[in-house]
Amino acid sequence: MESNNVLNIHQLNAYYGKAHVLQNVSLQVKPGEKVAILGRNGMGKTTLLKSILGIGGVKRTGDIRYGQTQLTGKTTSDIARLGIGYVPQGWLLFRSLSVEEHLIMAYKPGREDEWTPERVFETFPEIARRKKISGTSLSGGEQQILAIGRALVTNSNLLLMDEPSEGISTMVLERITGICDEFVKQHKSILLVEQNLDLALKIAEQVYILVNGEIVHSTTAAGFKDDKEKHMLYLGI
Repeated sequence: MESNNVLNIHQLNAYYGKAHVLQNVSLQVKPGEKVAILGRNGMGKTTLLKSILGIGGVKRTGDIRYGQTQLTGKTTSDIARLGIGYVPQGWLLFRSLSVEEHLIMAYKPGREDEWTPERVFETFPEIARRKKISGTSLSGGEQQILAIGRALVTNSNLLLMDEPSEGISTMVLERITGICDEFVKQHKSILLVEQNLDLALKIAEQVYILVNGEIVHSTTAAGFKDDKEKHMLYLGI
């Protein structure tokens, strides 16, 4: 494992009860790199992100390092404070908090080019117009935007994104792609789980393929883009 990587995962095994979901998974994310995890439904992609963060009742063994810090055994709150942001599948918003309050609660001051609640509202006027209402009263697509904005204002160095395209219009997806490009120019990194293959390959530089909880293939996004045989073999498309 390279010590200068943002994220090093080595021989990760993850379990829900007796179900062995991830099997000896190893991968790396470099500073300023965008990495996508691809695979069919039920292959363990979301479990991989939850294993990094230690959430969702997942039991994990193996080595997960954020920089030089071992994450296995740490609490989720401790991991979040290290500088890892998360866009969860299903949004996980609070009924009692307004749109604006979700962003204020999550906001952590960063550098000069930081994300603030005001910047999120400027970037996504779709939710700015409704910032005083409950976050759970938004449409599905708007809730996804809020979940992305909430992760951005943590001003983390590593952003984990689970299906960020869910319910999002093409126009908003273009903005998100631009944000990801800008994010890595700041020498920050992204680990993306995404069913939308076109979007994943547009965002990512490196891809890993999960099949039945195992990494079976890794390559560049450019190398995978036109490999229709592997699209069918690993993704069924």
